[in-house]
Amino acid sequence: MAKNLIVTIVAHQGYIRHEDEKEFALQNDILFNAISHTYLPLINLFHRLEDEHVDFKLAMVFSPSLCSLLDDHTIQEQYVHWLEKRIALGEAELLRLASDESLLKNAQKCLNKAKKDLSDFTQVYSQNLLKEFAYFAEKGNLELLATCGTYAFLPHYGDMTEILNAQVEIGLLSHRHYFGSNPDGFYLPFMGYTPGIERVLRSYGFRYTIVDIRSLLFSENPPEHGIFAPVRCDLDTSTSLTHTSLALFAQDADSPDDVISFSHNSVYKEQGKDIAFELSGETLQNCGFLEEDLTRIPSYFRYWNKHHAVYSESEVSQQLKIDAQAFIDSKNAKLTEAEQLMKGKSPSLLCIIDAKTLGQDWAEGVDWLEQVIRVANESSLSLSHLSPLIGNQFALPKIKPYSGAAQGNSYGEDLLDSTNGWMIRYTRKMSKRMVDLSDRFPNETGLKVRLLDLGAKELMLSQSGEWAKMIHDGVFPEYATKRFKESIKAFMIVFDALGSNTVSTEWLTKLEKEHVIFPWMNFRMFSPKK
Repeated sequence: MAKNLIVTIVAHQGYIRHEDEKEFALQNDILFNAISHTYLPLINLFHRLEDEHVDFKLAMVFSPSLCSLLDDHTIQEQYVHWLEKRIALGEAELLRLASDESLLKNAQKCLNKAKKDLSDFTQVYSQNLLKEFAYFAEKGNLELLATCGTYAFLPHYGDMTEILNAQVEIGLLSHRHYFGSNPDGFYLPFMGYTPGIERVLRSYGFRYTIVDIRSLLFSENPPEHGIFAPVRCDLDTSTSLTHTSLALFAQDADSPDDVISFSHNSVYKEQGKDIAFELSGETLQNCGFLEEDLTRIPSYFRYWNKHHAVYSESEVSQQLKIDAQAFIDSKNAKLTEAEQLMKGKSPSLLCIIDAKTLGQDWAEGVDWLEQVIRVANESSLSLSHLSPLIGNQFALPKIKPYSGAAQGNSYGEDLLDSTNGWMIRYTRKMSKRMVDLSDRFPNETGLKVRLLDLGAKELMLSQSGEWAKMIHDGVFPEYATKRFKESIKAFMIVFDALGSNTVSTEWLTKLEKEHVIFPWMNFRMFSPKK
């Protein structure tokens, strides 16, 4: 009887794409940092485990907006330039620190990483990172889940079936395009659940989704085995969907905090102490790192631990093994206790980890994950995927999940509060208009189709939960507000153009080139299903 541990990594990126590298350097840095410190290290880890014949099973979620950016040639070239600037800075650092042996060693390691990232990205992986993840999915190491087209918080549109359909359909098409497969699972952005979503997911062929622990335990009929076994939605059998059933998994509520607590250990790298914010502007300008406007952006040349002592890899290596063992031991203890209560059935535990934690917030996060995999393989736990645990989904216990989310205080409050609550009235109004337009112009061709497809794309971009989250969290709130308003304005221009039967083809072409996301967009996805 196996005790199953499912580690699921959720990778999302808002659609931040600009051809002007200088004006939007800080915003572009979000993705480039993620490539260097999360996605490339993960791919290298997977290949290293493969070479050493170490078996591993993980689940991953890639949002369509992130996939679009990683597959974008313009973004890829900008990332190469981003690395080249850091390599030039690193070469200057070796000269500056020539007399300081301890700091010089750390500077050399940072420089070596930047050079290796450039080599791996351009030569080893030919700038196609998604292909590498698809390879490990095909091998059976990764189970990939789909998610919404623009990571929308679905409870905000729970009464608008056409919007739910469009977000799910775009997510499914994106997954097929980038990974060439039909996924079994669908990840609800922010784990936002509201009744009715299960019908949409099943209508598109998904077998399971993941909900917050409260959605499971606060249901009218909480399952006997709690979060340690999958259940299914109790659908209304008065409809024609009598044989429809969606399996549900609930996350382990402790895992996100567990990982964050490990990252606070004093031996780990201090991410907030970056030389780009400590050296003089003249020094940074001389090596070409700082632009004329003196906007400082992270360099990722960091030489100190969280106690502001010189960073020591030997101390870190030892601590990573300790923290990985502690993580596995805590999950094993939970599963062992659950096993005793489940009377012979195999318990499972789902641990959700935000990809941002691995490498970005926590510099050593990917190295910790490697140790978790190695320790798990030597324990009584079995690293597993989600799909095999479902079995016959129609035989699973039925529940009516409670509305909730793994965001805010379990209901996504921070996505609709005093800082960003003004946004929802625009997206809902636009949503109603888009549904109406798709119904009024079902057979249009030519320029009107381009207009309608652009309107659908701008609507979806405005629905991204990322903008509301950035505004609430204070992470580039002005930028997020600007991007949101630009999408609203673009949609209104489309709406007015269709009403007046006039449009600027120059404006239309310009915006189509700026927002190359979803080339397969079809406005008819918003049509009411008949």
